[in-house]
Amino acid sequence: MSGTIRVGVGGWTYEPWRGVFYPDKLSQKKELEYASSKLTSIEINGTYYSTFKPDSWMKWRDETPEGFVFSVKASRYCTNRKVLSDMGESMGRFLDQGLTALGDKLGPINWQFMGTKKFDAEDFEGFLKLLPKEKDGVQLRHALEVRNGTFETEQFYDLARKYGVAIVYGHDDEAPEWPRIDQDTADFRYARLMSSREDELTGMTSAELDGVLKQTRNWAKTGDVFAYFIAGAKVRNPAAAQALIEKLGT
Repeated sequence: MSGTIRVGVGGWTYEPWRGVFYPDKLSQKKELEYASSKLTSIEINGTYYSTFKPDSWMKWRDETPEGFVFSVKASRYCTNRKVLSDMGESMGRFLDQGLTALGDKLGPINWQFMGTKKFDAEDFEGFLKLLPKEKDGVQLRHALEVRNGTFETEQFYDLARKYGVAIVYGHDDEAPEWPRIDQDTADFRYARLMSSREDELTGMTSAELDGVLKQTRNWAKTGDVFAYFIAGAKVRNPAAAQALIEKLGT
C-alpha cells in the first residue's frame, strides 16, 4: 500500500507572505487560488476560533484545483474543557457549519489539545466515542494533537488504534517538552512541522528537508500523509512546503 503525500501550510492569509510567496500585486481575493496552485493542502486554522458560513466553504472548494485537500482545525470549545465527553453541543456546532460542502476536498480534522491537558484513558475514550465517521455522506477522518508528556504511553496509542484516529506528529524545536509521537494508529498520518528558520530561504536546509522527505515517504507506505509547515519562521513556510513538494516530485 502506498498513500498520497500532501504538503502545505497553515492558513493562507498572512501579510508578510506578500512579495515573498504571493506576487506583490496579487489581489487578496486571489490568495487561496494562488496558494492552492503551489501547494497540495492547507490546514484551515480559523475554525479553531470561530465558525464560518456554508458559502465560505463552497467558495474555498470552488477556488481550489481538483485533488487539493483541506484539513480543518477543530473548535477550541470542543477540546479546551475538563471533561471531554461534554463537548457534544460544541462538536455539533463545529460540524454543522458547512465543512462537508468541501466534499472530497475535506481532509482530516485536527483536534488540538492544550499543553495542560493530561492523558486520562476514560476521559479520552469518552471523547473518541463522540467522533463521527461520516457526515452528510462525507467521510470524516480525525487526528489528535496532544502536547503533554503523559500521552507518551501505549494505552493512548492503543485507544487511537481502536478508534482509527491518527496522532499528530508535532515537531517544534522551541517546545521540547511537547511529546513527539511517531505512531501508526490510522490509515493516514498527520504532521505539523514547526522548525523553519528565517535565515534559510526555504525554511530548512536541503539536507534537513531530505530528512523530512525520507520520513514522509516512510509514513506513506501505510496510507496518506498530510504534512504542514506551521509556526517557526512562518514567512518561510510556503517556501519550505514548495521545496518538499519539489523533492517529492509532485
